[in-house]
Amino acid sequence: MPPQDKPNWLLDPPAAVSDRRMAIGCIGAGFIMAECHLAAYRAAGFNPLAISSRRPERALEVAGRYQIPKVYEAYEQLLEDPEIAIVDIAVPPDAQRGIIEQAVRRAGHIRGILAQKPLGVSYRDAADIVRMCENAGVVLAVNQNMRYDQSVRACRKLLTTGELGTPVLATIEMRAVPHWAPWQQRLGWLTLRIMSIHHLDTFRFWFGEPERVYASVGPDPRTGRSFAHEDGIALYILDYPGGMRASGWDDVWAGPEQGAQDVGIRWRLEGTEGLARGTIGWPEWPKLVASTIDFTSVRRGREWMSPRWRETWFPDAFAGPMTELLVAVQTGGALSLSGRDNLNTMAIVEACYQSAREHRAVSPREIIEANPETSEA
Repeated sequence: MPPQDKPNWLLDPPAAVSDRRMAIGCIGAGFIMAECHLAAYRAAGFNPLAISSRRPERALEVAGRYQIPKVYEAYEQLLEDPEIAIVDIAVPPDAQRGIIEQAVRRAGHIRGILAQKPLGVSYRDAADIVRMCENAGVVLAVNQNMRYDQSVRACRKLLTTGELGTPVLATIEMRAVPHWAPWQQRLGWLTLRIMSIHHLDTFRFWFGEPERVYASVGPDPRTGRSFAHEDGIALYILDYPGGMRASGWDDVWAGPEQGAQDVGIRWRLEGTEGLARGTIGWPEWPKLVASTIDFTSVRRGREWMSPRWRETWFPDAFAGPMTELLVAVQTGGALSLSGRDNLNTMAIVEACYQSAREHRAVSPREIIEANPETSEA
């Protein structure tokens, strides 16, 4: 089927940022910051004013690429800069909490924080971070950027406008070989908290909160040569009220090296009135491949529609969470990617781990209720 002009109604325009010059302080200068955050911010006209890294020479290099005027040897120095209103953190999960603790002590001039996923090393850790920011009056956003992939957002619009009717079954199938970070060996994590968390959050974005999850995990033979882990290949099913089901198959083995080019992320959503399917272009990085969506519905005569956009998940979608944060800080409005909302994604991730270990269905409410001080999440 030939691509068609993109229907404007499928993607809502980005929120209006009244002050794009609000100063952003960037902590971390690794791949995600250097290739995704800063590339997206430059395109959006945002103002990364300062950067720091545990490797000062790397911070200097990245600052030169993006014309960032201030480079600090230590993140504590960056946090003391009175011009910094927004802190953008891109460090390993076990280092994130300490930085946020320091940032909220500067709540006089620091008004917002963009944190990475996973927000904490556990649900409890993430809940502590959320309370810490709320108590300090600092707006916390979590960089669940897959929600801003245009394929994912267009599917959400099909759901909210009723094009697909009532959802019946949704699947996300990832067969890809990620470039794992060295800190994952230290933490003993592989797929659930790093890759699956995107797909679980997408299911929440589309359908809301599941009643229970079933998960099964096994080691990835390739990465198992480097360090022990339980959650390499991850399979999970989400049960929703009314009988709807969502399932993810996250295969980071994807065949031996000679077959590893047969990779991709594909999703499919079947409803009572229509069907949508799509791809996420990320597995071909560093080649920039746009995500896609095709859909058909009864109300449109069952003809297939195939809109196409040029934007890619990496790096274009990374502008979305920062846009949300800037608008929330400047207007006091709601934040869909808030730390408080993200606790529900963290609860599903933890429920998957528990389900795999105990060989049973687990409700995310079990995770939340095991932390009664956070039950309002």
